[in-house]
Amino acid sequence: MSVIKNPYFILPCLVFWINQYLERIEKIFLPYIHSYLDDLLAMPVILGITLQVYRWIHPSRSNFVFTKIQIVVAVVYISLLFEVLLPLYSSTYISDFLDVVCYVIGAVYFHKFINVPHGSQASL
Repeated sequence: MSVIKNPYFILPCLVFWINQYLERIEKIFLPYIHSYLDDLLAMPVILGITLQVYRWIHPSRSNFVFTKIQIVVAVVYISLLFEVLLPLYSSTYISDFLDVVCYVIGAVYFHKFINVPHGSQASL
């Protein structure tokens, strides 16, 4: 199945956009949701889009999946960027260990439900 047609990918994307709309347009801020929802959804969205691009260009096409090591590297990269480097250079970013926990949970969700080869069925 194409990543962009996978309901387990579509759901985090929709929730992300709804959250952004509520925060930026409606000015509705729910404390824990505002702080952690985007971090929870980041890895499924980022890795999902990246996986789809790879499936368009890789010879394995719809059977291409990321290895666990590649997913871990992505979590470490995003964590270092957003929780270590950017807070050093901008007051817009705040380092928070719970953000890293959210990245890990999102990566596990991505691995279980989105990072599946064609023909495989992910289920809750």
